[in-house]
Amino acid sequence: MTTTSARGTLTDRFGRAHHDLRISLTDRCSLRCTYCMPADGVPWLARSTMLSTDEIVRVARVGVELGIREIRLTGGEPLLRVDVVDVVRRLTALTTPDGAPVEVSLTTNALRLPALAAPLRDAGLSRVNISLDTLDRAKFLELTRRDKLVETLAGIAAADAAGLHPVKINAVAMRGVNDDEVVALTRFAVDRGYQMRFIEQMPLDGGHTWDRQVMVTQAEILERLTSQFTLTEVPGRGAAPAELWYVDGGPHTVGVIASVTAPFCGACDRLRLTADGQLRACLFSEAEVDTREALRSDEPADVVDEGVAAAYRRCLAGKKAGHGIDDPKFLQPTRPMSAIGG
Repeated sequence: MTTTSARGTLTDRFGRAHHDLRISLTDRCSLRCTYCMPADGVPWLARSTMLSTDEIVRVARVGVELGIREIRLTGGEPLLRVDVVDVVRRLTALTTPDGAPVEVSLTTNALRLPALAAPLRDAGLSRVNISLDTLDRAKFLELTRRDKLVETLAGIAAADAAGLHPVKINAVAMRGVNDDEVVALTRFAVDRGYQMRFIEQMPLDGGHTWDRQVMVTQAEILERLTSQFTLTEVPGRGAAPAELWYVDGGPHTVGVIASVTAPFCGACDRLRLTADGQLRACLFSEAEVDTREALRSDEPADVVDEGVAAAYRRCLAGKKAGHGIDDPKFLQPTRPMSAIGG
């Protein structure tokens, strides 16, 4: 087994050390959110191309040996993977070279959490991020093309009851759709002890309909919030994507992930692994580095591990200083968000 010190750490050419790995467990989803995919969905990845649980754990283990400290499971909808509890159990068993546990969290639409929250907790899952763009049932149906608001709220409550804290609620702010619910969603979260996060809509939809001119900006979100709450900036953001504010003096917070108008690329410490084994250095990148070829080779175990480590290094070597959304030459990624993993 090649040692970590021999391989080096996950630092790119701009000096950014990478400690966070987002792993997509599937590109399938049980909703059809308008900002993510068309009503009839998108072509699914061929099942033969998708990584097995053993392969996922292997890529994660090599990453941990190189410096990964946090793993977020994403999709699609990760809870659609039938062995998701086993995946969590095996990933939470990983330890860093200095013996520290790896934190494993999960982003979900919450529909399967009533059945899975407690098993996931028992498997070692630390917390969840849950998508909730509206509190209005008719609007939820329009946004997701599924009448599942009641089930989503039940899933959020199940996560809370299981102790998957902090429960973070994510909402994509959309003009003329749910921007009038910014205050209501924040009150919903604060009243229940959840952490509310608003996300600027990004050019990652499967239908390629994103339009910056109609995007709800961080400034607009804060303007709505400050009309009803006193916001105090939380210091020490670090590499976190969300900029946070205490609500009415705290302890509860509200955050905004302003990837478009206030990008945080200079502190980015994230890498992404797609469900079909491609490493990506940025959500908006067109460049991918394959791990599947090394994983499915007939080479000895140490050679396979070194091949995966080399894939990490190649991925980082190509990472740019920023996502380039403001560049006139920017092109929206071919893969939709559901196939990249958030």
